[in-house]
Amino acid sequence: MALEMRVLQADEWDALYDHLELAFGGAIDPTETRELFRSLTEVERSLAVWDGQSCVGSASAFSFRLSVPGGPPVPAAGVTMVGVAPTHRRQGILSSLMRRQLDDVRAGGEPLAVLTASEPAIYGRFGYGIAAHELSLDIDTDRAGLSVPPGTDALRLRIVDPAKALGDCERVYAELVDRRPGMPARQPGWERLPLLDPEADRAGASRLMCVVAERPDGEVAGYARYRVKPDWDAAGAPRGTVTVRALDALDPAAAAALWRYLFGIDLTSTLRAGRRPVDDPVLHLLGDARRARPSTADSLHVRLVDLPAALAARGYGAPLDVVLEVEDAFCPWNAGRWRLVSAGPGGAVSCVRTEDPADLALTARELGAAYLGGVALTSLAGAGLVRELRTGALAAASRAFAGDVAPWLPHGF
Repeated sequence: MALEMRVLQADEWDALYDHLELAFGGAIDPTETRELFRSLTEVERSLAVWDGQSCVGSASAFSFRLSVPGGPPVPAAGVTMVGVAPTHRRQGILSSLMRRQLDDVRAGGEPLAVLTASEPAIYGRFGYGIAAHELSLDIDTDRAGLSVPPGTDALRLRIVDPAKALGDCERVYAELVDRRPGMPARQPGWERLPLLDPEADRAGASRLMCVVAERPDGEVAGYARYRVKPDWDAAGAPRGTVTVRALDALDPAAAAALWRYLFGIDLTSTLRAGRRPVDDPVLHLLGDARRARPSTADSLHVRLVDLPAALAARGYGAPLDVVLEVEDAFCPWNAGRWRLVSAGPGGAVSCVRTEDPADLALTARELGAAYLGGVALTSLAGAGLVRELRTGALAAASRAFAGDVAPWLPHGF
């Protein structure tokens, strides 16, 4: 029987989700998780491949607005729910889904597509570059030490119900979106994701808890969501673990107050925090950073769908006039020479086709990797992925593309 690709119908959602659970190993998601993603799914943006009555392939997208360097959030397709049944691998299903999806994203006027990858090697051939990484910390709080900046003691900490504090926490998050590239501006419904707390996911730890940091006038300047898992060693000494789900703060004092609180929770000696920005300031508060056992992994992958619109939508940290020779086999409308001109921070930006000689040669994947300012063009050139065709062009472009802070994706999708 021939395979059929079509837009998902609302009453087919369960079949798609069942297929995804099988494609990702067969584990069954908690009911709360399943129902949340049912409510968030944009059915009209969901593609499914069918073999008779069986869903054997899928790809969906969320309508995001993503923060970028020096500009307002940019429309982006948040690619999600991508999977192929183990019985139907190596039949071109994934390539067909990616082809149709990127065509649809382009037709919808979104300059970018973004995703997180279960296997990072998969998506480079479709033009996605790794644009943001994430930091994981496993801190020995008994030995790491923590110093705090002036003003920390002025903050009042208050333990609150996570749901009751949601409005204050969302206001903090919304203010941070414009400060750091890679953050999705929360669309309606997505505020429920940080509160998702199925008991099956706790691994013996407590329910999700929340602490807020308030300024003297009562304004919430930061919050942390966390769990605590008690434990004792063979001698009876407490060795509990604090697992941080999120910590967002508007200023250094609020952030330090929250970290100090988490370090000091009774009967614990380990603090674990994943999905943190790679330049997280907490690393500079530690007396012994080695006790944090930091590690990094890829996070947000970026694909320029409409190259000139995407490059013109972000700001640049220095004046720039460069001609890019771009190779893009999967989205050939992006291929060719483009003149990118910026007056520098806050200045006008243009990106237009040109026949002028190229200054740099690269693929769309490398542009995606550099787009959020966290991956240097000079680093990519060191790997042989960007070629300098005019002396000095590489350094100038790398300076202009660089961001002031590392890009960061605070939650998955």
